[in-house]
Amino acid sequence: MNDPRTDALEDQAHPEGLHRESYADRVDDRADELASAAAAGDIEQTSLWQDAWRQLRRNPFFLVGALLFLVFATMAVAPGLFTSTDPRACDLARSGDGPRAGAPFGFDVQGCDYYANVVHGAGVSLAIGFLSVLGVLAIGVVVGALAGYYGGWIDSLLARVTDIFYGLPLILGAIILLSVLPERGVLEVSLALIAFGWMTAMRLVRSNVIGVKQSDYVQAARALGARTGRIIVRHILPNAVAPVLVYATIAVGTIIASEATLTFLGVGLQLPEISWGLQINAAQNRLRDAPHLILFPSLFLSLTVLAFILMGDALRDALDPKLRR
Repeated sequence: MNDPRTDALEDQAHPEGLHRESYADRVDDRADELASAAAAGDIEQTSLWQDAWRQLRRNPFFLVGALLFLVFATMAVAPGLFTSTDPRACDLARSGDGPRAGAPFGFDVQGCDYYANVVHGAGVSLAIGFLSVLGVLAIGVVVGALAGYYGGWIDSLLARVTDIFYGLPLILGAIILLSVLPERGVLEVSLALIAFGWMTAMRLVRSNVIGVKQSDYVQAARALGARTGRIIVRHILPNAVAPVLVYATIAVGTIIASEATLTFLGVGLQLPEISWGLQINAAQNRLRDAPHLILFPSLFLSLTVLAFILMGDALRDALDPKLRR
């Protein structure tokens, strides 16, 4: 039961009759405003991204990478814009036939139109790339932010756990995990790549949080009573995210290549999925008599990985003033 005298004291402490929780929220908001004003955070952050965008628009490598990405992303989302042929319509009489009119990439070992199969393979490969990177960032950002902000025994514990996972290479760890799973679809392969691929993102976030948390505006927000979660989300992570974005862009291409490697080794995706890795795996025994079977999916895979590497390198140059020309 509330004591009227206590209510009266609260009304005096908070003239607007706000509850404690609402008052805490206002303190957080005011702390955010003062901290941002002290560091001119909004102006600096806006200027950083505006300058980066100007640099990117003038970087030919970024433009080439972005164009390639746009083509492959459209291919993944709307393959019907590139081909109307059913990739599963097969005729064994055409098995391994080379390119010809109406079939620019020839036919696979099952006699299916290879161009249609390569086009539809973009969707699975990009889906695994983006799903894996989202999972890697989710784990890496959370673990890295906690380790970098709190330090002490929390940092030591999380760093040792990260070191344990670092001891097992990505491909080897994914092979071990996938080999015990009864099914290996897009979700299972993505989870395996996430489980052994989040450590670099964690270390990047941790090191940047350690540097940013000592900034004047973070100290001002802490002194003014802002809550820890608000400080991390509103002040620290936005100013520590640039290297993570660069890593994430490059990591998409790396993970797509890793998925193709796992599938080529026979522990990745399984039929009836359509992916470049499966196509390369099926073509390995036909290299001499049907080289087109390994050429076209390998070419599309290489161009996709190249697109993300070009964009990541350009983004790194644009966000790092020391590397700007």
